[in-house]
Amino acid sequence: MYNLAVKKDYSVYENMRNPFFLKKYYKFKTIDLIKTNEIYGSSPPDLFIGRIGYPDVYIGPMVPPTLGDTEIMGTPEMWVGKSIPEIVELRSSLVRGMYRTKVSNVDKGRTEQAVKEIALADKFTSIDMTLKHRPSLKMSFSENSQPFGPSAPLERMSLGNIKAEQHVEDAYLDTSQSATNAIIELYDKGVLVSKIQKALAAGLLGRSKARKFVPTRWSITATDDTLSRHKLKSIKEMATLDGIKIYEKVALDNRWVIMMIPGQWEYESMEAWYPNTTWNMNSKEIDIGVSYEPFEGRKSYAEIGGCYYAARLAVSELLEKRQSQAKVIILREVHAGYIMPVGVWNVREHVREALRGKPLEFNDLQSAFAHIATKLEIPLKTWVKYSTLLKNLLYQKRLGQAF
Repeated sequence: MYNLAVKKDYSVYENMRNPFFLKKYYKFKTIDLIKTNEIYGSSPPDLFIGRIGYPDVYIGPMVPPTLGDTEIMGTPEMWVGKSIPEIVELRSSLVRGMYRTKVSNVDKGRTEQAVKEIALADKFTSIDMTLKHRPSLKMSFSENSQPFGPSAPLERMSLGNIKAEQHVEDAYLDTSQSATNAIIELYDKGVLVSKIQKALAAGLLGRSKARKFVPTRWSITATDDTLSRHKLKSIKEMATLDGIKIYEKVALDNRWVIMMIPGQWEYESMEAWYPNTTWNMNSKEIDIGVSYEPFEGRKSYAEIGGCYYAARLAVSELLEKRQSQAKVIILREVHAGYIMPVGVWNVREHVREALRGKPLEFNDLQSAFAHIATKLEIPLKTWVKYSTLLKNLLYQKRLGQAF
């Protein structure tokens, strides 16, 4: 924990929507739409695979009680620039049908087959589902997956006509290639990362006997991790970046600074969660989390979770495009305006957005650090205290000066 000495004026947040009232507001909006246990609407398409009780999990579609083009509801790549209330509004009416099955039952049963067809769908598709009772009017929020609305056990469902996304269908029909190769091939063919994640979750990818339903939370991180590790294999053989570059982004009261420094690949992602934010609700101090990997990579799961891999994918995409390798440090401040979690996409898509901009360029670390100090509230010496990579850079700089 870090106690910020500099006083912060939180009055700017006083007029922002309180998370409690935001949830209540959309709960009552949803009540007007969902009055029975019969739900008929256009799925974006979207689905959710739970993880509680694994390997016995809940699978099922997510369907709003409305018809029409609902694609944006299930496509986080389209949410950049939207506020938290707007994102919650998009997702709050998605009703989750829950059907209990074993993850290995991916090729058994009508409901299992229907879930796979939803993941195959190219566009929004009509779904008629009957739930065992009226769904509980409670929204689900997680920093790892997108929020969604009410849920209830699924009794039956029927799908409208579905046109499969051709690349995903090809990967589904190819039962001889690994899930890793399928993920990479789909990405290279331009399939959205969020679409690949759903295909993996629904058990569409991999060799026939190895296919299983994958909890949504795991499928998101597995896709980000697989794609970035694949890119890093070639990036680590590229020439080093030409000069220090800094990219910046502010969104949803998150502040990102992405620093790229010439040298062999190293990567560190640091997150500072302010009081009254998702992972730091009951403290008066800022909670700083860090995950690092050397040139050789890391073997254990990142301490800060899926956000680490989401950001690494965004960074590796840029380095691959620039045909360069670098030491990369991501500093993220999560301020009080981030009133509820909206999913890992928040990191992936906003870091991508930052990296699409023109970077600021610096000739030396001192001037780069001086600039960062004007963009973030937490002093650089505090970031250094928690960092492996920043310490290494400063030690190497002092060593160079000594010689």
